[in-house]
Amino acid sequence: MKKLFSLLLLFCILEANAQDQKNYDAYYTNLPVQMQKAVLPVFPDYEVNINAYGAKGDGLTLCTEAIQRAIDEVSKHGGGKVVVPDGVFLTAPITLKSNVNLYLSRNAILMSTPNKKLHLDPKNPKGRCLPLIAAQKAENIAITGHGTIDGNGAYWRPVKRGKVSDTEWNVFKAMGGEISQKGDLWLPFNLKGIENIAETALKEESMRQDIFRISKCKKVLLQGVTIQNSPRFHVHPLESQDIILDGITVRCPWNAQNGDAIDLSNCQRCLVVNSIVDAGDDGICMKGGTGQSGVEKGACKDILIQDNTVYHAHGGFVIGSDVSGGMENIVVRSCRFSSTDIGLRFKSGLGRGGYTKNIFCYDIVMSDITDDAICFECTYIDKTATYQEGSYQKPETLAFAPDFQDIHINNIVCRGCKNAIRSVGLEGLECVKNINISNSSFFYLGKDINVDAYSKIDIKNCKFEGLK
Repeated sequence: MKKLFSLLLLFCILEANAQDQKNYDAYYTNLPVQMQKAVLPVFPDYEVNINAYGAKGDGLTLCTEAIQRAIDEVSKHGGGKVVVPDGVFLTAPITLKSNVNLYLSRNAILMSTPNKKLHLDPKNPKGRCLPLIAAQKAENIAITGHGTIDGNGAYWRPVKRGKVSDTEWNVFKAMGGEISQKGDLWLPFNLKGIENIAETALKEESMRQDIFRISKCKKVLLQGVTIQNSPRFHVHPLESQDIILDGITVRCPWNAQNGDAIDLSNCQRCLVVNSIVDAGDDGICMKGGTGQSGVEKGACKDILIQDNTVYHAHGGFVIGSDVSGGMENIVVRSCRFSSTDIGLRFKSGLGRGGYTKNIFCYDIVMSDITDDAICFECTYIDKTATYQEGSYQKPETLAFAPDFQDIHINNIVCRGCKNAIRSVGLEGLECVKNINISNSSFFYLGKDINVDAYSKIDIKNCKFEGLK
């Protein structure tokens, strides 16, 4: 009888998962290009609570070991759910294992400890710190529920004086820290009660890390949770397959340096739906690595982005700046961008360019866009908070020049932007070609079309209206 009950339970689990998979498969209808569907992870019906392993949600107790023991136990058991109950749980970096679903209850906050020494990578203590949540070569992993993961980013991020009010600036100064000679930059070095982990403020600034960073994983689900206030990027899968991001909220202050929300790097079969982004840097961004190493890691391919809202971000949907591995079969549709710097942003530069193929962006509404509704830029340079003009040297080779082509943009409605369409190419190179923009309308404050002679963009059936 017990064996029969176990078989029935397993059957019910498989049936429920099959229905969930069907629900996600339903997004892949009426697509302009054929693509492979993202596959949902499956978890056994087994559950543990981190409190049973010694965790305390009092906001004071360091719970890293308790959380990691719970994850390890569930993984060894064959998989299941690790529950983070209501409370504030301080933690240093943890590692997700195969077949583990980390579940956060509605009033659970998993918060990064401000003790920077606990974030050092023991294998490379002078390099970049460990992500708050990491996984490598894992399969069937998830973070679900309705709780919050907080990266405590204020202890890590530099702050530009021109991006904060006097009151905010004084709050940062009260934390301690170091101010540049010009008085235009605050660095979280020599903070009160926080031990430094590097010899200089600039070195420590380069060590900050992402909240969720996984590498070479398969069947990954993030659903329902809020991920916020990262030291650097928030959600960052690399070289991974079958990624589903559903109904997540990714947020940080608008002026958070390098505060990318969702970055998919050299990933395949990804679905991003029903999510909200409000970030300090790029919103939903595709990255393909730089140079030959990017090529070896593979293209961003078979990616569907639908029914998402992006508030503040440097770009609502972004390709680049690292594109060398290539971008193929990407559809962005039925999304809303409100108060982003740029709506659709395609950026790259010499040494980091790569091909684009079958890129479709349509049925997108935008409002209050600070700069360009649609932008192609082939002269992009990464600039950190400490960037010095003239410190960047262009690569001597043109092997990885930007190559934006086969991009189709249709039915865009933008009410409020500086420029409707802008493109900056490279003299002597065809970096922007076979781009179609059609059946769209723009209300602009600056220029309608600001496209240079090196860019080939076909604009049809579009309406432009500016201030008179």
